[in-house]
Amino acid sequence: QVQLVESGGGLVQPGGSLRLSCAASRNIFSIYTMGWYRQAAGKQRELVARLTSSSTNYADSVKGRFTISRDNAKNTVYLQMNSLKPEDTAVYYCYGLYENRDYWGQGTQVTVSS
Repeated sequence: QVQLVESGGGLVQPGGSLRLSCAASRNIFSIYTMGWYRQAAGKQRELVARLTSSSTNYADSVKGRFTISRDNAKNTVYLQMNSLKPEDTAVYYCYGLYENRDYWGQGTQVTVSS
């Protein structure tokens, strides 16, 4: 079992930055894949960024603006979001793949608006 708890969402102006955090209930080194997805109102959930022990992937829409990273000592994965745009507004979910099971956090709202 893995519990994932997100934090760091909020309201930010276009061009601003936010950093999301995802705290895991177990050593993230043992979690094969961790990442961030988002779901905007009326749209399907989509991949934002994902990392494994050997690779990192980003959605084309966030490349060069968002950075995913991990701190194994804190069992935490981060999503640094810069140059935010109104179209980045969504609920952001932390994701983990552990022992062939998908785990999701409860989500954190990010709103980009002036």
